[in-house]
Amino acid sequence: MGLFDFFKKAGSKALVEEEKKQDVKKESSLAKEIAKKAKIAVFHNIVKSLNLEVSDLEIDLEGDLITVGGKVTSHETREKIILALGNVEGIAQVQDYIIVDEPEVPESTFYTVQKGDSLSKIAKKVYGDAMKYPVIFEANKPMLDSPDRIYPGQNLRIPTLTA
Repeated sequence: MGLFDFFKKAGSKALVEEEKKQDVKKESSLAKEIAKKAKIAVFHNIVKSLNLEVSDLEIDLEGDLITVGGKVTSHETREKIILALGNVEGIAQVQDYIIVDEPEVPESTFYTVQKGDSLSKIAKKVYGDAMKYPVIFEANKPMLDSPDRIYPGQNLRIPTLTA
């Protein structure tokens, strides 16, 4: 559990599209609450689209902070949920209250993609071997659909290599 920072101006345009659908310029509290619920529904759909096993999923949104809770069976699933929610344009932080039923050790680390990075360059930095890039790609599926499609500001899971 913890608070994870993300680059607010990078990521999926899921919220931008939802804001276009809503007339968020209305000042009434009812309109703001409806817009907030619509955005939360977008986040639920993002997690659902990953086909990850999560129960009791709860998501809340306050400005650029998402709070997420629920139960999962692995750190991998927890980390993928955090990254899927945080890698949305307009989100700066994810507060994690996800419970892992059967935690395995060690947890992955997160890496923020820099301009000029590729998965092989990242693998060289973190593992000392550029040819280990498929490990990073596999660890970030289904959020990544190609090893060539990463962008600056995106956060990735970097699993610990096992012997």
